[in-house]
Amino acid sequence: MTSKIIPVIMAGGKGTRLWPLSRSSAPKQFIQFVGEQTLFQSTLKRVDDAALYEAPIVITNEDFRFLVAEQARELGIKLSGILLEPIARNTAPAVAAAAAFVAQRFGDDALLHVLASDHDIVADATYFDTVRTAKKTALSGKLVTFGITPTEPATGYGYIEIGEKLASGAHAVKRFVEKPALPEAEKMLAAGGFAWNSGTFLFRASQVLEEMSTYAPEVEKAARAALSKASSDLDFTRLDAEAFGASPDISVDYAIMEKTANAAVVPSSFTWSDLGSWDAVWKLGTRDEEGNVATGKATLINTKNSLVMSRTSHLAVQGLDGVAVIASEDAVYVGRLEDSQDVGKLVKHLAAAKATAGLTETHPTSYRPWGGYTSVLNGDRFQVKRLFVTPGKKLSLQKHHHRSEHWICVKGTAEVTIGEVTKVVRENESVYIPQGEVHRLANPGKIMLEMIEVQTGSYLGEDDIIRIVDEFGRG
Repeated sequence: MTSKIIPVIMAGGKGTRLWPLSRSSAPKQFIQFVGEQTLFQSTLKRVDDAALYEAPIVITNEDFRFLVAEQARELGIKLSGILLEPIARNTAPAVAAAAAFVAQRFGDDALLHVLASDHDIVADATYFDTVRTAKKTALSGKLVTFGITPTEPATGYGYIEIGEKLASGAHAVKRFVEKPALPEAEKMLAAGGFAWNSGTFLFRASQVLEEMSTYAPEVEKAARAALSKASSDLDFTRLDAEAFGASPDISVDYAIMEKTANAAVVPSSFTWSDLGSWDAVWKLGTRDEEGNVATGKATLINTKNSLVMSRTSHLAVQGLDGVAVIASEDAVYVGRLEDSQDVGKLVKHLAAAKATAGLTETHPTSYRPWGGYTSVLNGDRFQVKRLFVTPGKKLSLQKHHHRSEHWICVKGTAEVTIGEVTKVVRENESVYIPQGEVHRLANPGKIMLEMIEVQTGSYLGEDDIIRIVDEFGRG
């Protein structure tokens, strides 16, 4: 058994609380909000300490598998495994499957550190002191959760009432408190002895499975069966769909933490945010003298205490206080920061209408294992895309039944295969792909390849693609 901790990073969520930048197909953990890395990449960096951690395990879903692999590759971080959930089943089944995977690979008594992939954390000395206290506590037989010292009476988090101090430096858990109304949150903050529930855990693989067996036996049984019937696909482990789908849809807190007598909490004062709202993003950002956080193309006049972010058009904001103005390539959100916890309700409203449902699902920029593309313009029988291909990567050898394509190289060097001929296309050169012709695009260079693709034809859907050879195992 390893003496190191095995990080288990939960990266399958499809939350849309940061719409319009976050969509079900492009959730917040894979988006760059602050700094030079995505939240998922920041989580990977936080566990990139070979003295403390083994290589991490990531549990995600089918749609995000290549995003996970590519963002880890960009950082040069090796993964111990990528588990694919065939269906969304909340955190308890995911944790149980990961625990069974860890026990199988590292031994029954190996320690798991379960981390959310979409939290922003300052990993300073205080943070790692907390992790070491949690490790000592878990080795003594406890199921440890990390409690964050409250800084305000927040109503968007659950709370933990802190009990007696343990020999390890952690505390027993008195009780878990659901997300409170404001008066109750104010009372708890005034009374002291409460922490925000971060949804982060540390425990032995064998112990969490035993607790699942006692308090959530259907979860434990389904997770073990899903792993035993799992299949390997490239670097991914696909959990069996039928077995995993038999698990109840339940969180770790409900399944075991609120029931076990072995729950412990490490009160933690490190800087933490679950970035669950635009208000949280504003609080995290670097504010100017007027209290504004602005990124992208923006001009603010007589505006204060506001968040303005643009991924596309230039935003001009005048005479406002305490608002969020967020522009993606195809949608703009405007609302009061104090109401930003309710963006989810707005997204449900948009999703219910046929005309706007697509705005909640797909993003103009889609990522693929080779890079990705951004939709630039859509018209009747034509569309324009910007393709970006990572150095050394290539698209599948493919053909389309209903469209032809024009490719214009605007950055880098492209290697283009059309039928039996392969040619090099350099910047400011173009090439035509006839309808039905077998073709392939590759980037043989050292820098990102960018192409403008103009598609013309009677049907332009992404499902009009016949893959003949694909190094990523897609059909």
